[in-house]
Amino acid sequence: MRKRHLAIGAVLAAGALMLAGCSGTSGSSSDSTDGKGKTLTLWHFESEDSAMGKAWNEAIKEFEAETGAKVKFEAKAFEQIRSTASQVLNSDQAPDILEYNKGNATAGLLASQGLLSNLDDAVKKYGWDKKLAPSLQTTSRYDDKGIMGSGSWYGIPNYGEYVEVYYNKDMFAKYGIEVPKSQDEFVAALQKFKDAGVTPLAESAAEYPLGQLWYQLALTKADRSFVDDYQLYKGKVNWQGSELLSATKTVDDWVQKGYISKDASGLKAEDAGTAFISGKYPIFFSGSWWYGRFQTEIKDYQWGTFLFPGTKLSPGSAGNMWVIPEKAKNKGLAEKFIDITMTPKIQALIGNNGGVPVAAKTSDITDEKSKELIANFNTLTGEDGIAYYPDWPTPTFYDQLNAGLQELINGTKTPTAVNKELGSEYQDGVDQIVNQ
Repeated sequence: MRKRHLAIGAVLAAGALMLAGCSGTSGSSSDSTDGKGKTLTLWHFESEDSAMGKAWNEAIKEFEAETGAKVKFEAKAFEQIRSTASQVLNSDQAPDILEYNKGNATAGLLASQGLLSNLDDAVKKYGWDKKLAPSLQTTSRYDDKGIMGSGSWYGIPNYGEYVEVYYNKDMFAKYGIEVPKSQDEFVAALQKFKDAGVTPLAESAAEYPLGQLWYQLALTKADRSFVDDYQLYKGKVNWQGSELLSATKTVDDWVQKGYISKDASGLKAEDAGTAFISGKYPIFFSGSWWYGRFQTEIKDYQWGTFLFPGTKLSPGSAGNMWVIPEKAKNKGLAEKFIDITMTPKIQALIGNNGGVPVAAKTSDITDEKSKELIANFNTLTGEDGIAYYPDWPTPTFYDQLNAGLQELINGTKTPTAVNKELGSEYQDGVDQIVNQ
């Protein structure tokens, strides 16, 4: 998601240079998978009701039965792991395996600092590269500077994710609104809701949802070369150009028109998601990681999804990854656990509970709503439409983007001024990575 912190950024220049020499060590799968008398410490931030939470609970049972080891599972908040990873993984408190966010600014940064185990040997041993489509391998591999797409394997995703439009079918029907097929129709729907006294978009600027909408708006005017420039540093990014300035101006316009509440400035992702669940807002633009929860918690109305209209590009990627800290005490057991999560049984559990499996058998997916979710993801991957996430390029850009959009909503900066500051912060972060 998931989903970079100023504290992490502070260690980039010093920590990456000091520890990069460790990052080339091989994950040799040398320690035993005989787990008798051993305990595997596992962290993740998925809820029990989510597709991944359900599947991984089953994987824990399978793992304990197969290896004889016990699993000590510790639930962590996403923000907790995000903000403390560099410090914790560089200590004797590191777990054996954890779920971690992918991208240059997160897994890439930790890999460049020597804090994650190289998984090249494990990939060969278990054949994970044969189970992951090439487009989903990009975020698993990092070079010595922590830039994704090449180099060694440092993480293994077992699900995919992407951002789409969730909508309240009952509210759409009440106000006579059809599912929009173009961006103009989408804007017309927003206006129709507003004319009826309904704020259409459930939003949060204190955390990721608004940043992902902002990026999606940029992608409506972008192509693959823009994504490569923005995410992979293949060319200069123009922050006053048609893609990014238009996106910021559109967010500003939507706030002024009342499509986005000014209260969103102080709201978190959970606030926006639960407001949609309660039926307060007809539209929520966010990730597939909400899907399973919505299936469980939305009881009072019918809901559905559609890809953002008018573009073939959307935020998304392979899902968050299993990573093994360099200081893990049971690396072989951790690799075994990863492999269990890639088996057809666990993949089917992900797919039938609102997740997007990466290695499931099509015949194993029987839930109709899950088929819809997976079909949208397959549409994106089939069109080379996976465009990653807006905060990925630098370790500090998640917080910087949120802060910029909060200033926009609060009216303390114009779109041009917001983009000028974001552009400077983005380039400073990219230069640190490229020149380290």
